[in-house]
Amino acid sequence: MLLLQNEDSKTKDELIREKSDLEFQLFRMQDNMKSIAKHWKVLGIEQTKEDHWVVVYRSDKNGVCQIMLHECTAPFRGDWDFAIQASYEDDRTIQIDDIKGQENKGFGTVCMHYLKKTAQQQNINFITGNLVKRDWDHIDRLIHFYRKHNFQVEVNSSEQVGRIKWKPAH
Repeated sequence: MLLLQNEDSKTKDELIREKSDLEFQLFRMQDNMKSIAKHWKVLGIEQTKEDHWVVVYRSDKNGVCQIMLHECTAPFRGDWDFAIQASYEDDRTIQIDDIKGQENKGFGTVCMHYLKKTAQQQNINFITGNLVKRDWDHIDRLIHFYRKHNFQVEVNSSEQVGRIKWKPAH
């Protein structure tokens, strides 16, 4: 946690401000979890790379699995801040359909962790997905993201298509 790591190099006012921010986020987290738990399954709470607390939750309806995240810097008003939307292709495969939300905040890593955990808990053998033409303006970032999460990535740059596949290590 940033507050503890750099304690020696911070002024008293900076430490007081960070402590106050942390207390505020924890208060929000408690309140947000109550609201979220009324409608979705709360999977956990995590801290992002920017030292913000988030609530991670899941919806499973009509063959669709959605892993969502809400940042505790603001009250929960019914909308997620980040989501991985996927569908159950069969009893062995989850297909990632879309990843939505602000990039470079660590939200994708948090949600991917919980998607993989969901797959393992449900004895699902694979998480798959397609890379399509609309992804090509950020294809390098996607390839890096999926490889970082131990996906096999196949790309056909000339046709601007690709496939991703993950299977749990047993």
